[in-house]
Amino acid sequence: MVTAAPRPRTGPGTDRGETSSVTRVARSTTTTPGRLTIMAVALLVVTAVTGIVAALTLQAKQDTLDDLVEHREPLAAAAQQIFRSLSDADATAASAFLSGGVEPQALRDRYELDLAQAGAALGKASSDVGGDSLAGDQVAILSQQLPVYSGLVETARANNRQGFPAGAAYLREASTLMRAKLLPAAEKLYEIDYDRLQAEQEDARSIPWAAIVLFVVLAAALVLTQRYLTRKTNRLLNIGLVTASAALVVALVWSSAALLVMSAHVGDAERNGSQQVDVLVRARINALKARADETLTLVARGDGPGYEQEWKQLSTTLVGDGPDNLLRQAKALAAGGATADQLQQAVDNAAAWVAAHRKIRELDDGGQYEDAVKAAIGDAPDSAATAFAKLDQNMIAALNAGRTEFFTQTSGAGKALTGLVPGVAVLALIAAAGITLGIRERLREYR
Repeated sequence: MVTAAPRPRTGPGTDRGETSSVTRVARSTTTTPGRLTIMAVALLVVTAVTGIVAALTLQAKQDTLDDLVEHREPLAAAAQQIFRSLSDADATAASAFLSGGVEPQALRDRYELDLAQAGAALGKASSDVGGDSLAGDQVAILSQQLPVYSGLVETARANNRQGFPAGAAYLREASTLMRAKLLPAAEKLYEIDYDRLQAEQEDARSIPWAAIVLFVVLAAALVLTQRYLTRKTNRLLNIGLVTASAALVVALVWSSAALLVMSAHVGDAERNGSQQVDVLVRARINALKARADETLTLVARGDGPGYEQEWKQLSTTLVGDGPDNLLRQAKALAAGGATADQLQQAVDNAAAWVAAHRKIRELDDGGQYEDAVKAAIGDAPDSAATAFAKLDQNMIAALNAGRTEFFTQTSGAGKALTGLVPGVAVLALIAAAGITLGIRERLREYR
């Protein structure tokens, strides 16, 4: 005989257990002990959430500062190095070619060093491409075209040593490749890395709104709870809740002070470090391009008006009192001291270089080509080569000072947060303990 399974009960008593639990909770809210229990639980939850969010936020800022020093700035510097080395290689190759025959060993060594530095920096920069297709495209262009450029320069050099006029054509083709493909790719890669650097600096300086809101909510909840207890117990102070409030105040004051100091350091690192370096990078690139134009105009021997026109455009970013003067912009961003002095010397040497360039053009236009070449690449105190070398040394020194300032200020920002994460966690635990003990003492009075 088969017995049918009993049907599940669906009558009014089915959810009796659940209903009674809900009823008990609802009734507890009408009693003082029940309300105190709910307040305690709510305060503990808000305290835990506030402590966790604050600790995670502060740790994220510490990680961002560490990444700026150890990863992001060095990669931006690598992209700068590619840009600067390629520009210097182009200018140096033109100066070496203009010397005729076998180029000076110093210029040859400088050119080879530029290519080696560009290759090493390219390898470092390529490690950070990741999923950025635009950055990957620039790395691919540089990797593919750099050997082509160096091959054209070697062909120009071989022809020049034998006195063949084709050497000048090969050198101009190499310079055209440099300016049409290599330098734009290097500049774009640098812009990508610099934008990432700025984004991380902005992230480090951003206001932690979530943590602030939670601090305010917790503070308000503690105040309201203590007012409620004062009315119910006629006791002015609750030691446990006062301890919790004190821990909250300490955490808030400590965090606020540390974040303000950190933000100030990051701001200084941005203004006197990364921004100044960015302006100087652009100034040095323009100077190197202008130097290459200066020598290529002579290499072209009558076919170089385009180079001279570009020289005039680039030189306006190095001399004069207008807003386009990059050297004066960098000086305005400098923290002062030795860096400002270096930049003032750069301004003076840029003016001396412009004066030397005018002399070159006067000699060349007057039919004194050999004298013009000497004025361009000779080692006389008033030569263009001497003035440009001094200018370049000034900019390199200022660039290095800017990077040092970035590291100093960013490291100082990190030190401002030292111990803050574990400190906030401990203070959150103290607040939680104070809440628990303070309300438990009041609950005992109702037993």
